[in-house]
Amino acid sequence: MESKLMWDLLPEEFHYEDKGCELFSSCLNCPFPDCLKEEPWGKERFLKSRRAERMMELKREGKSVKEIARIFEVSPRTVQRWLKAVEEASQNQKSKCKVQK
Repeated sequence: MESKLMWDLLPEEFHYEDKGCELFSSCLNCPFPDCLKEEPWGKERFLKSRRAERMMELKREGKSVKEIARIFEVSPRTVQRWLKAVEEASQNQKSKCKVQK
């Protein structure tokens, strides 16, 4: 009987250890359709967008730009740039929705 090559095994015959990544504990339960680690700058883009969204939440809660900068240990100008980027992205989403209707 020939020994099967690893790449020739059926999925149920192949031992898969789902270790996940530093973002999600399980690959099979990850909310993204494609792995962020396989996309160029995928993980970094995700973390930066999540940070920018959190900055916007703090701004809505009434925090000043200087307070937000202190929390994230960045300059006030960086906070201003990220807040502007989030606002522009949300405006683009709104305009896309209006065009589709």
